[in-house]
Amino acid sequence: MCEHCMNRRQFGVLTTAGLTGGMLAASAGLAADGTDIEPWDPDKPPRITGRPLRVQPVLAHAIMSRREKTSWRSWSEIVNEEAAAEEMQRIAGELKALSAEADFPLEILPTAKVTTREQAVNVQKGEFDVVLLYAASNASLFQPCCAADPQRDTVVFVRHKSGPTYYGYECLGVRHFQAPSPELWSKNSADNHGEVTLDDVVVDDYDDVLWRLRSLHGLQNFVGQRVVALGGPMGKWDSKAPDVARQRYKLDIVDASYDDLAARLKALAADKRFQQQSAAWTDRCLAVPGTRLETKKEFVHRAFALYAVFRQWLRDYEAPAITFNQCMGTILSVSNTTACMPLSWLNDEGFIALCESDFVVVPAGILLHYISGKPVFMHNSTFPHKAIVTCAHCTAPRRMDGKRYEPVRIMTHYESDFGAAPKVEMPIGQQVCAISPEYSTTRWVGIKAVVRDNPCFAICRSQQDVEIQGKWRRLIPEARDSHWMMVYGDYLREIGYAAHKIGLTWDNISDVEV
Repeated sequence: MCEHCMNRRQFGVLTTAGLTGGMLAASAGLAADGTDIEPWDPDKPPRITGRPLRVQPVLAHAIMSRREKTSWRSWSEIVNEEAAAEEMQRIAGELKALSAEADFPLEILPTAKVTTREQAVNVQKGEFDVVLLYAASNASLFQPCCAADPQRDTVVFVRHKSGPTYYGYECLGVRHFQAPSPELWSKNSADNHGEVTLDDVVVDDYDDVLWRLRSLHGLQNFVGQRVVALGGPMGKWDSKAPDVARQRYKLDIVDASYDDLAARLKALAADKRFQQQSAAWTDRCLAVPGTRLETKKEFVHRAFALYAVFRQWLRDYEAPAITFNQCMGTILSVSNTTACMPLSWLNDEGFIALCESDFVVVPAGILLHYISGKPVFMHNSTFPHKAIVTCAHCTAPRRMDGKRYEPVRIMTHYESDFGAAPKVEMPIGQQVCAISPEYSTTRWVGIKAVVRDNPCFAICRSQQDVEIQGKWRRLIPEARDSHWMMVYGDYLREIGYAAHKIGLTWDNISDVEV
C-alpha cells in the first residue's frame, strides 16, 4: 500500500521520509556537506508514488413482505434483512480476497447497505473515488447509488452463479444504463467522466472488477498530476501539446531552469563528500549483475550529480514525474555528461522520468505508469514491415517488470557519441503493450507486441524489434518519427476503459474481440 494517504483531490508524490524534508537552504539548493541528498540504492524496491484508490461498496436491496394470492416479490434472493445480512458477510469475504489480489494501492471502505433513496444520498457524502454497486434488488435505487460526483466512477456488480440471484442480472440494460458509444464517450472529460454505462457492469467475475479498478486507480492518479519540466515543456511536431496537457488532463507543469541546474551542479562538483559518495555509487552501479561498461567511467560518475539534482527537484516540487528539454545539446554542456542514466535510475526507483519534454506523449506515460505500476519506456518507432517495428531510445529503464534488473550495456549516447546511456536487453518473447498518441488530438492508438530481438543498429541505444499482434498494417499510415510509450505486460483494456472516461478516442489495433 502507499506510505501515506492524501486528500482525494490531491496528487502529490508519496515518498519515504528522506524525501519529505523542508526546502533546501543554500542558494544552489544543496547542503554544504551533501546530506540533503538521499543515497542511491539499487536494492530498494520501487517506491509507490500514487495514492490508493478508495472504493465504497454499496449493497442496494429491497425489503419485501409476503402477501397472499398476489405477486409480492421481484427476481432476487436479497429481499429481506436476513438475506441482506448474509450477503453483507459474503461481500466482506470477497472484497478481502479482492484486496489481497490487487497489485496497486487499494483501500476498500466498509460496505454500505442501502434500502432507501435517503440512504443513497448519505453515501455520496463520503470520501471515496469509486462506488462498487451490488445491484441486488430494488432497481429504483441503482441510479441513486451510483457516484454522483462527475469525477467519481461506478462499477456495478451482479450475480449469476457466484451467489444468490440478483435482480440486476435480469434488469440491467439500456433502461437503467446507457450503451457505450463513441458519441457518448466524446462528451466525457477529466472534469466529467460521464454517466454509468453497460461497460461498467460486471457479472460474477471479480477479475473483471479488479482490472476496472486498476484502470480507475491509474486515471485518478493521472489527472491533475504534477510534472517538473527542465527547460520548459514542448511537443514533438505539435506546439499545442503543453497547453492541451494542462487543459485536457489538468497536468500541473512546473518549469525548472538550466541556470538552477548549473548552480546546483557547480555546488556538487565542489563538494568533496558528495564526489566520494558519487564514486561509491558508480562502483555499485557497475557491480549490479548483468552490467557492462562500454564508455568512460567518469560519464557515469558525473551522471550521479544530475540524478541528485533531479531527485531534489522531485522533492522540492512534490512531483512524481520529471522531463527535460534540449537533451541533445544544452544538458550535455551543462553537466559534461548525458542525462540518460539518471532517467533510467529514476524510472527504476518508481518515478516517471522522460527525456525531450514531449507533452504529446508524457500524458500517456503517466497514465500507463499508474495503471501498470511499472516503469515506462518512451521510444521512437519505425516503419512497420512483416508485423515488425523497431522501438529505440537512449533512456530505457532496467527494472521494466518492477522487480528484476535486465542486462545492460552502458554505452555513449548515440547521436552525440558522448556520455553514458543504457542499452537494455529485454527478454525475447516478453509481452509488451504501447500507446501511440496522435499528436495532441483526442486519439490514442493501442498496440500489443512481443519482443523478438535486441539488435544493435546505428540508432538510439536501447532498441527492440517487436512483433505487433493484431492489425499491424494499420500502423503504416500512422505518424512516423513520433514517440510511443511502452510497458511490460498487456494493459490495453485498462487504458481503453480509462481513456473513454475522459473523452479520448481509443483505437486498439490489437483488439481481437468480436
